[in-house]
Amino acid sequence: MRALGLDVGDARIGLALSDPTGMLASPFGFVERGPSDLADIVSVAEENEVAEIVVGLPLSMSGDSGKQAGKVRGFIRELRSQTDLPIKTVDERLSTVQAQGMLRQSGRRRRDRDRGEIDAAAAAVILQSYLDYGRR
Repeated sequence: MRALGLDVGDARIGLALSDPTGMLASPFGFVERGPSDLADIVSVAEENEVAEIVVGLPLSMSGDSGKQAGKVRGFIRELRSQTDLPIKTVDERLSTVQAQGMLRQSGRRRRDRDRGEIDAAAAAVILQSYLDYGRR
């Protein structure tokens, strides 16, 4: 069962895909926010035979929902109107920090990384946490 992970931001949406067994998440790129972002995501899901979509929900460190979490919930409502795939949410606290650490450990220098690469890596962190939780 392949899953698509999303790191929803104001400028871009990071994408990650699991392998067909649903064990390992990998960065898959990003989609620029705009009029076609939902259609682009649905297209990626269809082309890769995705069974579910996992969206990172940005909660505060105390676990409260803030303004950004409200924006992401609105995005999810719009996405649900475009696809029948199940859409799950995962707490994404510190996913970008983890993604930056992974890229640093892989030898990528900070100045060589672009924001889209970080967003895709954050989506992979989000998706991997969902996949790992499902195996427990």
